[in-house]
Amino acid sequence: MTVTVPGTDVRELRTRVDAELAAFLDRQEPDWPDGAPRGVFTVLHRFVLAGGKRLRPLFCYYGWRGAGGGDAGGERTPIVVAAAALELLHAFALIHDDILDGSDRRRGEPSVHRLFADLHARSSWRGDPEAYGRNTALLCGDLCAAWSDQMFHECGLGTEQVHRGYGVFALMRTEVIAGEYLDLVSSVGDGSVASALTVIRMKAARYTVTRPLQIGATLAGADPALIEALGEFGDPLGDAFQLRDDVLGVFGDPAVTGKSVLDDLREGKPTVMMALARSAADRAQTARLRELFGNPDLDADGAAELRKIIESTGARERVEQMIRVRAEAALTALDRAPVEPAARVVLATLAAEAVQRQL
Repeated sequence: MTVTVPGTDVRELRTRVDAELAAFLDRQEPDWPDGAPRGVFTVLHRFVLAGGKRLRPLFCYYGWRGAGGGDAGGERTPIVVAAAALELLHAFALIHDDILDGSDRRRGEPSVHRLFADLHARSSWRGDPEAYGRNTALLCGDLCAAWSDQMFHECGLGTEQVHRGYGVFALMRTEVIAGEYLDLVSSVGDGSVASALTVIRMKAARYTVTRPLQIGATLAGADPALIEALGEFGDPLGDAFQLRDDVLGVFGDPAVTGKSVLDDLREGKPTVMMALARSAADRAQTARLRELFGNPDLDADGAAELRKIIESTGARERVEQMIRVRAEAALTALDRAPVEPAARVVLATLAAEAVQRQL
């Protein structure tokens, strides 16, 4: 989806973000330590540049523009560099999340831990291929986090600006890690709707929308009223984004989403949709949910039965309603937020793009 308003073009901005990421990674290559195998660098270079929606950099950039920050265009624009740094933090989160979830696919390709496990197996190396894959991927994720920090600090904005923005950046990083931990706790806890919504807010909503917006606005020198208004827009939109992601994780087309529709069900991912299904299931359905949901050997037939139970309990439709309510609340908040008009237009379009993704 492309939106053109004076001085802005979403598709062009994505291209600029990709160019900054490629340039940053290219600058790291000569500094790769002598004697260290280059497999990690090669895999990360491919993984970071392999696509993705680039939502976090986009929201960061339009937080900047919404607060009155300018952009003369051209190469190495500081705010675009700062925004692109969030994509490296996202790479860290994706790599670690796939390890925690045991997901073997990401963006239509093998996940990072799977790539290294398969390399170990093909090479007939000593030891456990799965352990090697996990351990190497952990290091890859750690390196992406370090690179994100470096790229943000080297973006080219003034020291005071970077210091202000980094306060929100650090908060976002803490929240997403705390959210991952809450996700683990939820998977062994009560599995309630309330706990699932808390995980969404901590792990996804603020990290995807709210904090990137606030980072950009803070870098531009926004006042507290605008920062708060962006939170009122970003929190419900981020919730809606993750609720849509959870629906796609079960009902989506892997050719479109790039991820298996079995992973979340095999893992027993404690989503809002599954919590709603459990709360509305009858005795027979509850028994089948216990047998099938979280079963690592779940096959396509079992997944189809689970999807049927989710539909018949009304859980999917209730999640769709929750998405609509939150998306509407976000747009209402955006309408009254004191943001620059051109940025408001693009933010409204990004909001629609975030929640109207195809199955």
